[in-house]
Amino acid sequence: MLSRVAESAFWMTRYIERAENIARFIDVNQHLALDDFAAGQWAPLVAITGDLAEFEARYETASRDSVLQLLTIDAQYGNSILSCVRRARENARTIREVISVDMWEEINQFYHFVERWAKEPTMLLNPHAFLAHVRRASNTIEGITNGTMSHDEAWNFVQLARMLERADKTSRILDVKYFILLPTVHDVGTPIDTIQWSALLKSASALHMYRRRHGRISPEAVAEFLLLDRYFPRSVHFCLLRAEQALREVSGSSREAFTNRAEQLLGRLRSELDYLRVQEVFERGMHEFIDNLQSRLNQIGEAIHQSYFVGAPEPMPFTQSQHQ
Repeated sequence: MLSRVAESAFWMTRYIERAENIARFIDVNQHLALDDFAAGQWAPLVAITGDLAEFEARYETASRDSVLQLLTIDAQYGNSILSCVRRARENARTIREVISVDMWEEINQFYHFVERWAKEPTMLLNPHAFLAHVRRASNTIEGITNGTMSHDEAWNFVQLARMLERADKTSRILDVKYFILLPTVHDVGTPIDTIQWSALLKSASALHMYRRRHGRISPEAVAEFLLLDRYFPRSVHFCLLRAEQALREVSGSSREAFTNRAEQLLGRLRSELDYLRVQEVFERGMHEFIDNLQSRLNQIGEAIHQSYFVGAPEPMPFTQSQHQ
């Protein structure tokens, strides 16, 4: 397979998944702000992306509208939903001979939908419908991809990209709770705290599956479910297991060996999560753990680029979270 084709398939998928997950962690703040649980907490939402400095250079205040503008329809910001969907479509356009017709048509419709909403002056007044459609469109594209694209090397790069992006964004959604929605000591264990954790689980489409597995909501159980669960498709551990499987399908190596640095880094991180307990995460510090996780996911992305895509400029990743 040409490295150009592999890279386009990889970044097409990462940008679609990124757009969906941006919509997800906006929803965490948006829904809670309606109930005054996250009022005034919009600037840290940008800090979660690692792009707070860029935001402050272009916007005077971190208001609800300015943050939503940046993250949804700001064409100059490389990680806005609008920019992600544009880049996804451009990558898809260059590999139309590899992806299915149904995939191209759905991605193209997604692009035109976002373009129309970006020109709608009332979009920021009620972004829920827009964000919900972004999530549905991404899920639809994922289903069409799995059902209509040959499960060959290109498909494995698609799976690898989706799982790495999803692992990163699930960790960032969890960071939203700990550094934007963290209650006072007096709120811990109260109905307010429970509502916040429920909203967090909803943003990851995880509430129902979580209740089936754990029942009562507690911070430790939520963190364990989103970070370490082997069966929930948006947990970090599940994503790394599937990403490693896809990468080994590409390289043809066995689990007992690795052929490049990307496999080594991914396998090491996955194996650590195999034996990690959530109590160790809390002892170390949730924020410190997530920062380290995001840094290592970026290293894996860079190693994949060096191993498979050398010769073409690497697209913009999400930078590591900069807040302390």
